[in-house]
Amino acid sequence: MKYPPKYHQDNDINHMIEVIKTYPLATVISVKDNQPLITHLPLIYNDKGKLIGHIDKFNPQAELLKDDNEVTIIFSGPQCYISPSIYTTTQLPTWNYIMVHLKATVKAIESKESLKASLIDMTTFLEAPEHKYVLEPDNRSMKGYLDFIKMFEITITDWEGKFKLSQDKKPRDIENARTELIRANQESIEQFLGKIFKPIQ
Repeated sequence: MKYPPKYHQDNDINHMIEVIKTYPLATVISVKDNQPLITHLPLIYNDKGKLIGHIDKFNPQAELLKDDNEVTIIFSGPQCYISPSIYTTTQLPTWNYIMVHLKATVKAIESKESLKASLIDMTTFLEAPEHKYVLEPDNRSMKGYLDFIKMFEITITDWEGKFKLSQDKKPRDIENARTELIRANQESIEQFLGKIFKPIQ
């Protein structure tokens, strides 16, 4: 694993797996004819250390998610601007964030039964812990969509964790940055969604 020095790295794979499980919506990047193809998809990390995903068969990137082709994957955790005003010592403005970058190879899974089982497994994972909804094997809507979904399995070849969390500060300032990260994310989501989701007149 190689890490550029300008980042705060965390090469603990368990920490990176936790990011993947908590923020499963991934940016999946393939390259064809020197042009990137990018899709945002939830990926589930299974007990074999693989990532499992599904893509619309009409998505142009679907043709690249097979045959052990190479892919780059990004998982994004919480992030926010950190004002010097939160620190107890003199600092400059910065931006804290958590990212996981993966290099991997991908192969298609053609079995309809495997596809159906993986859709059920993914729903079970995403519904945790309450499991208010259960996707049943005989769900008619799911059966109707199986012909239009491609399943793929990703084998991770290189892990890179970018955890920039004010680790170089004093303990009190690290804790202040953590508190600000929580506050800013909660507040910004509420404000943003208030602008995007307009009430029905």
